[in-house]
Amino acid sequence: MKTGALTNRRILYIALPIVLSNATVPILGAVDTGVVGQLGDAVPIGAVGIGAIILTALYWVFGFLRMGTAGLAAQAHGAGDDAEVAALLSRALLIGATAGLAIIVLQIPLFYGAFSLSPASAEVESLARDYMAIRVWSAPATIALYGITGWLVAVERTKAILAIQVLMNGANIILDLIFVLGFDWGVSGVAWATFIAEWSGLALGLWLCRDAFMGTAWRDAARIFDRIRLKRMAIVNTDIMIRSVLLQAVFVSFLFWGADFGDVNLAANQILLQFLYITAYAQDGFAFAAESLVGQALGARRRAALRRAAILTCGWGTATGLFLTVCFALFGTTIIDTMTTAPDVQAAARVFLPYMIAAPLIGVAAWMLDGIFIGATRTTDMRNMMVVSAVVYFVCAFPLMALFGNHGLWVGLLLNFVVRGVTLALKYPALEASADA
Repeated sequence: MKTGALTNRRILYIALPIVLSNATVPILGAVDTGVVGQLGDAVPIGAVGIGAIILTALYWVFGFLRMGTAGLAAQAHGAGDDAEVAALLSRALLIGATAGLAIIVLQIPLFYGAFSLSPASAEVESLARDYMAIRVWSAPATIALYGITGWLVAVERTKAILAIQVLMNGANIILDLIFVLGFDWGVSGVAWATFIAEWSGLALGLWLCRDAFMGTAWRDAARIFDRIRLKRMAIVNTDIMIRSVLLQAVFVSFLFWGADFGDVNLAANQILLQFLYITAYAQDGFAFAAESLVGQALGARRRAALRRAAILTCGWGTATGLFLTVCFALFGTTIIDTMTTAPDVQAAARVFLPYMIAAPLIGVAAWMLDGIFIGATRTTDMRNMMVVSAVVYFVCAFPLMALFGNHGLWVGLLLNFVVRGVTLALKYPALEASADA
């Protein structure tokens, strides 16, 4: 475990690179869209958008690899078990490679199923298939990077995560310009740019983890495939996957039900969700810090350090939430007007803006406790409390929408955050007590 004191400076050292890394994500999406937009046709824009969404959804299923690896590796790091820390990286890479190869092998039925649900035109679907047929070959790299990211969080090397993100997004943007505008490769050029960027990101990630490969533990088959350790990793990852699927179901249903209130409200909801994504990106840094520091404290069986890590990271999360609430209150209407020029959508978004002003503070407990529980690998509690909060959302949303329309839908979504935060908070004392076990 790191010998440094658990201070606010240490938390910022972990958190700020993650916040900066997250800030680069929307830039890449904007460049991808802007480059194909120069082709003068709506079809390539739609093709890249649909193709990227489908592949992201497929890869997202394996997002548990980042969270599970972070919690388990942080605990091993805190316990001073360097051999297990290295072995966990090998397990994560093997899972990522296997999952990526499975997507490549099963791409035909997977893509068929995705397009059967998609409303895309024949022209858009054809170009999207061309795009995906190239990008799918970087699936092993993309999913393996989830594991590398979790491992780097666990050992507090978040500057390395920022370096990977900057390399990937920078390479992607430069290659977009060269392949699409320079070589006139169109949609295929965007795909090749992303393919090269993702494999480059994996290469840099492996290099940044190179100290884990200097010993023999990373290739110790007996340890890597140890039945008990594999079973624990499987349980942790399964719990997180179920929790993530339920969370995704809440957001998907929110979007679908919002469509029932007309195109204007649907557009307003979509704009306001960007405020929620900004909040999540900002809170990620401190939630990741909680994963690392809580996991290390639990691995070292230091209850006081665990409590201090929870208190300090939650303090920063709350301060961030308050800052965003003030920003949204002061500049929310300006942000809305920047995102859309349609007067009716602007007016509708302003009506529902108060929900987004409140969201950063209402949701802070859920976001921060997620990080704490991931670090402690109390994933069964995470799964179960997500079930409770999802049930409350689905049960309450219908009568709320019937009574208050789109207002009821927003209240239902925020209620989900409240219930998740409260139920996890009730489970926290048992988590802290486990450090004495």
